[in-house]
Amino acid sequence: MSHRRPPLELAAARGARRSSFRIAVRMARRDIARHRGRSFLIVLLIMLPVAGMTAAGTLYQSSLRTPQEIVRYELGNTQARFVALSTPNGDSIQDPMNDAYVLSSTGELDGDFVPTDPKDLLPSGYGVLPLRQLQLTTSVGEAMVPLNGVQVDALHEAFEGKFALLDGRAPANGEEVLASRGLLERFDVELGEQFTTSAGTFVPVGTIRDSDASDNNSTLYLQSGQVPAGFAPGPASAQAVSYYVTGPEPVTWQQVREANSKGVGVLSRSVVLDPPPPGELTVPGAMPAGVSSQTVATYATFAVVGALALLEVGLLAGAAFAVGAKHQVRELALLAASGAEAPTIRSVVTASGLWLGGLAVTAGAAAGIAVAAGVVWWVRFIGSARLAGVHPDPLLTSIAMLMGLAACILAALAPANLVARQALRGALKSGRAPAAGGRRSTIVGAAVLLVATGLLAAGWALGSSAKDPDQRAQQAAAVSAMLAGGAVLAVVAQVLLTGWLTAALTSRTRAMPLALRMAARDSARNRSRTVPAVAAVLAAATLASAALVLSSSQLAGQRLSHSWSALENQAYLPLSLAQPPLADGTAVPAVTVDPQRLSAAVSGALDSVSWTRAVTTPAPVENCGFGEGAGPAGPVSTETSNCLLYALARPSGQECPVTPQRRVVDPDDWRCRGSMASEQASDRSILVGGADDIRAMFGRDAGADTIAALDAGAMVVTNPAFVRDGKTELQGLDVRTQQPSPSDGSVVHEAVTSTVLEAVILEPAVAVPYYGIVSPATAGRLGLAPEAAGLAIQLSRSPSAAEVDAVTGAVAGVVGQSGLGFWAEPGIPKDQAWMGWLIVAISALITFSAAGITTGLALADARTDHATLAGVGAAPRLRKALAASQALFTSGLGAVLGAVAGTVPAVLIVASTEMRASLEVPWLPLAAMVVAVPLTGSALAWAFTRSALPMTRRALGG
Repeated sequence: MSHRRPPLELAAARGARRSSFRIAVRMARRDIARHRGRSFLIVLLIMLPVAGMTAAGTLYQSSLRTPQEIVRYELGNTQARFVALSTPNGDSIQDPMNDAYVLSSTGELDGDFVPTDPKDLLPSGYGVLPLRQLQLTTSVGEAMVPLNGVQVDALHEAFEGKFALLDGRAPANGEEVLASRGLLERFDVELGEQFTTSAGTFVPVGTIRDSDASDNNSTLYLQSGQVPAGFAPGPASAQAVSYYVTGPEPVTWQQVREANSKGVGVLSRSVVLDPPPPGELTVPGAMPAGVSSQTVATYATFAVVGALALLEVGLLAGAAFAVGAKHQVRELALLAASGAEAPTIRSVVTASGLWLGGLAVTAGAAAGIAVAAGVVWWVRFIGSARLAGVHPDPLLTSIAMLMGLAACILAALAPANLVARQALRGALKSGRAPAAGGRRSTIVGAAVLLVATGLLAAGWALGSSAKDPDQRAQQAAAVSAMLAGGAVLAVVAQVLLTGWLTAALTSRTRAMPLALRMAARDSARNRSRTVPAVAAVLAAATLASAALVLSSSQLAGQRLSHSWSALENQAYLPLSLAQPPLADGTAVPAVTVDPQRLSAAVSGALDSVSWTRAVTTPAPVENCGFGEGAGPAGPVSTETSNCLLYALARPSGQECPVTPQRRVVDPDDWRCRGSMASEQASDRSILVGGADDIRAMFGRDAGADTIAALDAGAMVVTNPAFVRDGKTELQGLDVRTQQPSPSDGSVVHEAVTSTVLEAVILEPAVAVPYYGIVSPATAGRLGLAPEAAGLAIQLSRSPSAAEVDAVTGAVAGVVGQSGLGFWAEPGIPKDQAWMGWLIVAISALITFSAAGITTGLALADARTDHATLAGVGAAPRLRKALAASQALFTSGLGAVLGAVAGTVPAVLIVASTEMRASLEVPWLPLAAMVVAVPLTGSALAWAFTRSALPMTRRALGG
């Protein structure tokens, strides 16, 4: 009797894949436990950027107040706050979350619109708590220095949450007050000590915290009865007084809209907690809100830097996984010999990425949130209002974790595929991973490079195609995405081409020293070691160079946009001080100051005075009433008043072109640059003088022809935009009038006089706010009534805070008034230079770290090779030179390729966005990084390569 055998079942058993995955996970866990150093390094590499991204997202969200924090910090327990809102008409709508910001408006000026006093719009039946801002002064030595004053019942129960008593007690009588901690520290005042101000002498008995301001501010909190009746709080401002209302009924959005129509802003508790729908936040015909240039630049920068940072992390982790996979080859080959399939072998390595990646992103997210919480706690502890509370961002945190986990798994995938494809016999014989297929990776790398070039070209073309800056700003996100994708693909392409490039360079090393020849040939032979090392340094150098170009261009943009009030370290003090009118409204003549006395006082207080000079201008605007009954119907100038302001008119066609959203169409346009290109006219805009005044105020020497033209009646003009055919138009503007400009719709004054003058152009050293200068004879002929308006003081250096206090006191002794500040033009911020080099240092540190990590991993992988060299009699000096040469080769190649890969996309981003006028490539820092990183890595490799090697086991089958 014969029995037929059942057919052989070749299908995979049920649950086989799950079982093989469990085996892979178990083996990966054991390998991680055996190689804790390498595993910790990989976890650290992934954890740090995830923690950084999580912390950055949490801190950004923490800087944005939640609706609950807005009402607690700004309203306390009150229902609403009423304050004057600066609007051009009655059709404007405020931001529901911000009563000082107009969210939607047509922008059209309504000449008949008269804002209502917020006090007249307070709803009936509510309690009212006014808060008034005061400008106080106090004496420090001989100086009168300013400080903030707030008139408010700060400890009222309705302000719980907004104000909090920190130290001391509540005031008990009319002499006692509350103060901020910053005031006590600044003026070295203890609680219970008398403190004299321009509003009287008080005794601080407690310190208070305003949740909406910093504790470092110098603020004195007074109550209504403590402010003298005749005290002048400073320049009148509608925004100086706000009214908080208390009551059981909420203030509705309809009430807010009605208040907006009358020029009053309202921050309502109920509206903040339950904001109106978007359809109720716009008015018909409103100007669309545009994206600022700074926002565009920031998004573009973070898009590229973030993408390159993620790529760097993946490549660094990939280098570590590559070394680990090579050491796993033998046991994985034995696993294959026992019948394991390629997916199982591959999953052992990728399971390591899953284990380490999961641990890294979890620890990174927790660490990032913890760090952000610590920063928020510290900021709130020291009394700063910059961060409202700890606001973790679930979306950004999840994205950061997924990006980190994906980077770790992808980093493990390449060596996993390489090991899985290895021939079993070759693995058992050599225990080494084979070199990557050069031809295939070269072809793929060339294809990816073409795609990257296409993306970069398309991004640049899209960004450059739009001539309208408003449209360019709308395209910024797409342009940044394309350029960031092109940058990442360019790095990937260079990584894939590294093997081919290494082989190409090796064939040209015959004339080099022995150590360099050996390093080059070893790099070409062991591509599985060389490519990850070069790739990691390449990614780090790409990130560093891109950050350098973008940050340098942003700093250059800040320098170009700096608004100059005068030449650097130059100050200006007025010689005519307006006086407040009498109680019956009678105008009081201005107090004039002797310029020689004022100059002597300043020179006596400061040892850095280079020169002083009286500045002569046309008669300033003085006693020009703007209240009821005042207007253009009366004479523009009388014996006691002057409403005439002089300015130069722009010839037709020479206005700076701007978009509907007020963006400059072309920052390089000559009509949009130079002195008074964007400034408004002032009493100091026209100067009267000669050659010495030009040198002092313009920072330039005038030639003989210029002086001759000036003496002949011409005007020396600082900006060619105000000159046509050698002539310029001097206009007298009636400051009592307001009308829209025909060129751009802005508000301007009506010209009531006009004189055409011959003009010569002399551009100053920097864009100082002067139209130009006329001679005294010309000023007299034109009836400009020139007079010494101020004293210009040129300092040799920037004054310190103590020197400013000293000169303020000296000036107060001469003019007879306190509070006349002293301020010298600081010029371009000095911190920009060291900030640039700080970015250089951070970028270099990132690249050094990558070079050090990959060099150490490569040297660890080459340990057997060094042992072989020692076994055949190679001197320790040769082995140290070989290690240094290997580090020099990999770091140098990665740094050069990275500098190119980072600089090109960054330049394209700047050139295709609104930053194009400030493009700056920091060649010196880039060159320093390219040279210093390989040399430093080589020196470290030399120093840390030991002369005596430990005993190594002989590889089986070797």
